Amino acid sequence: MRIRAEKRRRCLDDGGQPYPADLRRTHSLAQVRAGWPGLEPGQETRDEVAVGGRVVLIRNSGKLCFATVQDGFTPDGDAERLQIMLSRAEVGADALAAWKSDVDLGDFVWVRGRVVASKRGELSVMAAEWRLASKALRPLPTLHRELAEESRVRQRHNDLIVSAQARTMVRTRSRITRTIRASLEAQGYLEVEGPVLQTLHGGAAARPFTTHLNAFDIDMYLRIALELHLKRVMVGGADRVYEIGRVFRNEGVDSSHSPEFTMLEAYQSWGDQFTIADTLRSVVMDVADALGTHRIETGRGVVDLDGEWAWLPVHEGLSARLGQEIDPATPLDELRRIAEATGVGFDAGWGAQKMVVELFAELVEKDLLAPTFVCDYPEIAQPLARRHRSKPGCIEAWDLVIAGMERGTGFSELIDPVVQREILTAQSLAAAAGDPEAMQLDEDFLAALEQGCPPMGGLGLGVDRLIMLFTGAGIRETILFPLLRPQG
Repeated sequence: MRIRAEKRRRCLDDGGQPYPADLRRTHSLAQVRAGWPGLEPGQETRDEVAVGGRVVLIRNSGKLCFATVQDGFTPDGDAERLQIMLSRAEVGADALAAWKSDVDLGDFVWVRGRVVASKRGELSVMAAEWRLASKALRPLPTLHRELAEESRVRQRHNDLIVSAQARTMVRTRSRITRTIRASLEAQGYLEVEGPVLQTLHGGAAARPFTTHLNAFDIDMYLRIALELHLKRVMVGGADRVYEIGRVFRNEGVDSSHSPEFTMLEAYQSWGDQFTIADTLRSVVMDVADALGTHRIETGRGVVDLDGEWAWLPVHEGLSARLGQEIDPATPLDELRRIAEATGVGFDAGWGAQKMVVELFAELVEKDLLAPTFVCDYPEIAQPLARRHRSKPGCIEAWDLVIAGMERGTGFSELIDPVVQREILTAQSLAAAAGDPEAMQLDEDFLAALEQGCPPMGGLGLGVDRLIMLFTGAGIRETILFPLLRPQG
């Protein structure tokens, strides 16, 4: 680094500019490769181009120097690369000497010259002129050696420079999010945006991040869900809406959870949990089509997305796993006995509904490989879902579980403002009693519901978890810049 800093200083002292602003390309590296395919070894053209890129390989020898520059990603995730050649006969002795003394691996260079093929047949640009475009003060990581996992996520810029896997992930994520948008818009959904900063936290049971707005001198929250503002748009008359956005939950960090993640939420008027399940299945299948696979290899086995997706009521699934009947009337003492016998931990303050949810998650959900809509949850699971039309004590809500992990959720939305007020009042009392995940009473949201809202179904999809399913990566790899504990 001291040597590179000295080269930068020397360039400035000599009247040069190690970071010029006046360099222009005529072609990207990809355009050169596409425009001059199939040149024979040693073939030269009179076609002149101006290109630029980061030097990733360099071979300085005698009167002819070679370098490989890199810029941009190919559709397959590889880096776009092109060879450049510098001959003393073409650029002159002084320019060739400056190249040898000033240019290091990692520098960006600009080159103007003819398109040729080397004697080995490598497409190249024979430089007539070159300039330093940006001096790199830190050396590159070793290109043929994979970075340690911690370095990969902390120094994502270096990971992208050296790792085809990292570049592929960026392209795959972009393709998936584009496909989600195209799929929903083809189904008549309108994309909207809600606020990230909110005066109240709601839409999910989660611990929020707090901040302070100096202009109003009030505390505010980063949103934990997209739901409540999207429902206001539905009250305003929209037929189908969605948002893809970042949400923030001040909770644990592990291989499948991040405090900051990307969520899709969508709402459909005149629908319910079944119509919205069809919407989500269409989205997932469109993503599978875009990636070219309906069969996904996972650590738990092969997931086949084709065919019908199963529906599994919570109580029925738990009953089948335990070999005894579990229903909404099962006593709390019996559920605690089951938890102790199966090694499932629980809190002494949990009621029967919470016990059922936790027992199902620990004993059944983890073993669900094929796409399964886990449905008919106890009422406590989703305070914003409609109560079940035929099963007392349950709600019309489902979680989509694939390969043992929840990927999305959906429900017939609760639109009765009186019942919604009762539920949110109970939530606010729990919050006042110290529950950090309980929702607050949102009078603006309730006023919107009181204006009248059409029957509707709503869904939430963890975009990062969908990417994890198709790539087999952990959440830290799917998020370009995941939140990490500061070093030191």
